[in-house]
Amino acid sequence: MPSGKTLKLVLLEVLQFAALSVPVFVVMERFAALMRDIEARNETAYWLVVATSVAYVTSVTLLVWVPLKFLILKRRRFSTRIRQWRPAALAHVILCTLPCFAVLLAGSKVQVDRGLRRDLFTELPPSLVLFCLICVDVIERIRPFNLTGKDRGGLDADFDARSSGLTHLEQVTTVSAQLYLDRAQDAAPAPGPPPEAPNGAPSGGRYDPADSPGPSALTSRAPSVAYLYSSTPRSRSHSGPLGFLWARDGRAEVVLDGFLFWLDTAEMLRAAGQPEVFYSGWAFAVFALAFLSCLRLVVSPRDPLLCSAGFALHDLPFFVLRAALIVVFGYVTPVLYAAKNALACLAYVYFTFLCRLRIFRRRSMF
Repeated sequence: MPSGKTLKLVLLEVLQFAALSVPVFVVMERFAALMRDIEARNETAYWLVVATSVAYVTSVTLLVWVPLKFLILKRRRFSTRIRQWRPAALAHVILCTLPCFAVLLAGSKVQVDRGLRRDLFTELPPSLVLFCLICVDVIERIRPFNLTGKDRGGLDADFDARSSGLTHLEQVTTVSAQLYLDRAQDAAPAPGPPPEAPNGAPSGGRYDPADSPGPSALTSRAPSVAYLYSSTPRSRSHSGPLGFLWARDGRAEVVLDGFLFWLDTAEMLRAAGQPEVFYSGWAFAVFALAFLSCLRLVVSPRDPLLCSAGFALHDLPFFVLRAALIVVFGYVTPVLYAAKNALACLAYVYFTFLCRLRIFRRRSMF
């Protein structure tokens, strides 16, 4: 009887391989059906495209996917040195997402050149490609944790650290309390040097290694404080008939977070399915920027590089493209997403670069 770890490994690997191969087969079969209709029911063109898809998946599996998985699962040195990016996700984006987007563009180009409008490749192919991409993301993030039993807390803590929009939470003193502390510090006489202990450290109280001349972090807090953010600890139990409403599990939240993370890209692919966009040159720009957005999957979820990658590969290009699509075609994409991209870009530039300037670091400002 195989162990639970073996069953989990087999299940995850089968799901990842299915996410790699199924979108290629579906998109290529759709393109083969289009070629058969264009060539006056020519079955040879249909089976030629299908055979090409089978040969592509077989060669990619034997030459790239299996050796890569062998290095990740068997060679511990190879996997332990990689912390900031995910090789399996990169292989999926290059070997599956890129060919599928290329076939979708080829279908648009073939119809435009022949003056036909028979297949928009809408709904199923783009949704399937993005759904498999989300599955790969979820599998890579949930792989280190158990699939059965209760959550040990590691995944919950990791999810809370990334899901909160406030990355640094502190206690904020009130205005009256801060003024009282400032006056008290100005009126107090300057303390003399504290007596030294035999080992060289100040006697009485705790030793501050930073040797800061200002008040310590303990004395600068006011008695009356307001918390910017508070959450109920997971260890706290809730009783009563509605106690099940407080039940949470980080593994389920990872699945939801994966879909929310790719919602903007899904909307962009939906806009590419509009007839006026799909049968024009703008389809190449939409699929190209959607592929750049998919490259964010390569960066690890907890890596600080993900924020910069989201700005450079997703929000900024999507905002420019959405503004251009609205000007040229009208409201083929919602204004809400364009506003989201613009606000995300402004927030990134302001809090990352402008807040470091001297003018924004004055205490007198809000």
